[in-house]
Amino acid sequence: MSRIMLSSIAAVAVLASAQGAAAQTEIQWWHAMGGALGEAVAKMTDQFNKSQSEYKINAVYKGSYPETLTAAIAAFRAKQGPAIVQVFEVGTATMMAAKGAVYPTYQLMADEKEPFDPKGFIGPVYGYYSTTDGKLLSMPFNSSTPVFYWNKDLFKKAGLDPEKPPQTWPEVGEAAKKLVASGAKCGLTSEWQTWILLENFGAWHDLPFATKSNGFGGLDTQLVFNDAPRIKLISMLQEWTKDKRFVYGGREGKPTAMMNAGDCGMELASSGTASTLLKTLKPENVGIAMMPYDPSVRAKPQNSIIGGATLWTLQGRPKAEYKGVAKFLSYVSSPAVAAKWHQDTGYVPITYAAAKLTEESGFYKNNPGRDIAVKELTLNPPTANTKGLRLGNFIQIRDIEDSELEAVWSGQKDAKTALDEAVKRGNEQLRKFEAANK
Repeated sequence: MSRIMLSSIAAVAVLASAQGAAAQTEIQWWHAMGGALGEAVAKMTDQFNKSQSEYKINAVYKGSYPETLTAAIAAFRAKQGPAIVQVFEVGTATMMAAKGAVYPTYQLMADEKEPFDPKGFIGPVYGYYSTTDGKLLSMPFNSSTPVFYWNKDLFKKAGLDPEKPPQTWPEVGEAAKKLVASGAKCGLTSEWQTWILLENFGAWHDLPFATKSNGFGGLDTQLVFNDAPRIKLISMLQEWTKDKRFVYGGREGKPTAMMNAGDCGMELASSGTASTLLKTLKPENVGIAMMPYDPSVRAKPQNSIIGGATLWTLQGRPKAEYKGVAKFLSYVSSPAVAAKWHQDTGYVPITYAAAKLTEESGFYKNNPGRDIAVKELTLNPPTANTKGLRLGNFIQIRDIEDSELEAVWSGQKDAKTALDEAVKRGNEQLRKFEAANK
């Protein structure tokens, strides 16, 4: 074969390759997963891209949850938005109210004739992101719930049983006291203080966070989390700050740095934090248990509520992209992929099939505690107080709660004054949202 013919064949091959690449539809996905979680996102995306040749998902990290949501809203208004954006649960009401911006998942899957079974999703996960008549608005992805972590090595040093975590808040206080006495810099810390100490503490004890079924029943809801049990909890933790039994480590996930460093013996944190702690402290040194409860409020826990985020599809993209979006959402929620994501990260399996697959694989037997999140969510049938929260301007409300709690930890306010003020200022935000969405 002549050199000229070989060159011609090579040129045709290069041209065909270029045409194939050009024919591939690229889809932008903006997300808020950094660090180890970002690596897991990149791996999942890469595997989807390799599984077919028609579509390429470009996963782009846009910062924290609030930063990602803000960036997506601004880009959508400028007609430059992504096809998919990851939005944390706090932004659900905001997304629902964004008329013309959202392409509901149930509608997308139907339009693109993509197989979709609503009954396959775990109840608490599906219900949070659905309309009142059960239509899914966004695809569940990294759903989480708070769990209790403890450092077994620090427990041993404090003379505590490393295999027996505290189950009640009084027991947590006693353990924290012994940890600090043995040299730990911190007895207990907590990630996402508003989500865990106010929202989930309420659900765990079947207490309302707001009226109207925590906002599910209408926009004319009122915050009520300044009740006696939560005032008692925050007052107790304020007292614990004086001798390091409780140490505030910052907003969102920042406190986990203290746990990773071996400074704290206990932490209340997202189930999704497991991937970070297990990697840093090693699996044999990390215990995972249910959140503590206050027996003076309720004899036994009720159920926890979810956090984390879902994948929202945005309107305004070329029609060709939506077929790929639907296929990607199917891929993300498929049993094997959802099970792997759950096992790699600590987020809960979003479908019953993923949970079953994980259990049958022996994962829970080999990784004690990794099933705790699902057990908490499904501990009891949810009540009107424990289905979750759907509140307008929730990002602003959480900022208010954070600032008021920080005033407590710094000694500027007592718990009652701070929570009363948080409810007052939060209700003002609810009225603004209600007025804007009538």
